[in-house]
Formats: sequence, structure tokens, C-alpha cells
Amino acid sequence: MNIRQLTTSLGLAATSALVLASSPVQAFTFQSNFTEALSGNDAPKGDIFLNSVTLEDGSVLDDFTMVTSANILSNDIYTGGNSGAASADIGDMATTGLREEALTNEGAKAVLNNLNLNNIIDTEDKGSFILDLNFEKAVDNIFLWERGMNSRLDVQALDANGNLIGTQLQLSNSRDWTDAGFKINTKEIGGAQKVGSIGISLEDLGLSTGTISALRVSSEGSAYNGPDFKVLGSVADTQDVPEPSALIGLGAVVAGAFATRRRQSAKA
Repeated sequence: MNIRQLTTSLGLAATSALVLASSPVQAFTFQSNFTEALSGNDAPKGDIFLNSVTLEDGSVLDDFTMVTSANILSNDIYTGGNSGAASADIGDMATTGLREEALTNEGAKAVLNNLNLNNIIDTEDKGSFILDLNFEKAVDNIFLWERGMNSRLDVQALDANGNLIGTQLQLSNSRDWTDAGFKINTKEIGGAQKVGSIGISLEDLGLSTGTISALRVSSEGSAYNGPDFKVLGSVADTQDVPEPSALIGLGAVVAGAFATRRRQSAKA
């Protein structure tokens, strides 16, 4: 491909990215396939391990990547009772994860670094937080579950250097998400609650190509009603697929070279 063809292709890709960034959210639905360790009334209290998800086209995906580290940028301070914002929470009889009211980076990792859907980040109804979550492997889709189906959450992709890329996605209230088919009863609450699920593609995050390795999740006070969530990523096929930030950098280099060439032509 010559420089003119490459510049044209990058220009079209940039235009497509802008269109996607301003388009309505196209978040997708999926079916959660899971195994409950306990039965009967105890089922919502115990381990609920995700086996796979069935996508809208009927395909089954079982290759997930989990959060390997978390960075708490902000989180309302816990001073007892229902104060604070994000905390770590687990089922009353769960065997993985931990309960931690004054959330630490390690505590967030403890509940997000496994496939147990009864290990979650719990948020107080009026709480605000910003968490950066790093995945073990490159991700091409995000899968979210929310306990209670009554809250909101914002998400945005991060590049390899921790910089925000794409656009912030303001998810709809989880009452509009898909019923995940199970309930959980964690140490934070006194009874079982339904869980909703939603899938997020790179296009939903304002990115037209590549993969991501980190995600920012945030909640803004009582308007968001304390999202209680679990997040996983699907492992991307990274062969010959650049990260979005790399493509943007390549575009800038080619655009600069093309502009220089035009100026030289004008002087001739």
C-alpha cells in the first residue's frame, strides 16, 4: 500500500471512529451459563461460578480474562455503617473473595480476580467512586453483572499507559439489562436479589479497532443508586491487531508525512 492509499484508509477509519463515538449505545445481551455450588434457599448465598456465555448469535464463549490489579482513584471514605462507596462483598457462604468495607486495591482484586459471580464490588446508594481495573490479557468485549437491577454505572477504556481513550459510556439503569437467571445474597444485604447482565463491545466504548487491557468504572452518588457489580473481559485474538492508541499514533505520523509532502509540492 502506498502513502496515499494508507492515508486514505486511516482517514476513513478515523471518520468511522467519530461516527461510532457519537452513535447510540449498541450494548449486547447474552445468556450466563453458571454452576451453583449450593441448592435451594442456600444457592444465592454460595459460590456461583461462570462457565460460559451464550451470545445473541448462539455462539458460546468460555475464554475470559479477569482483573489482575485495581487502582482506586477516588472512593468515598468509609467511617462505619452505610458510609463510604465501593467495597468488596461476597455471598454469605462463598468460599472465594473477601468482605472489605474500607476498600483497598487488593480487596477489589480479590473479588474481581475470579469467575465467582457471588464475589462483587458493592456500592452504597449515595456513594461515588472511580476505579481503574487492569485485565490479565487483552480484551475485546466486556461482560458486566449488577446485583439488584436498580443502578447505573459509567465505563471508559484505558490504553496501556493508563490514559483514557474512546468515549465514556453511560450505561442505562440495570433494570433494563438482561435477567442473568440467578440471584445472590451477600454479606452486605439481608436477602437474595436478582442479577442483571449486559455486554459491551469496543464500538460501544468509541473504539473502532484493536483491543484494550484496562477499564475505568465510576459511579456518581445517589443518581447512580450504588451499583453492585462484577466485571470480566473476553480474551481477544491479538494476532496482527494493534491497540487503538497505537493506530491513532500511526495515523498522526502518516498525516504529518502527508502534510509535509503537500507543503513541499506547493513550493515546487
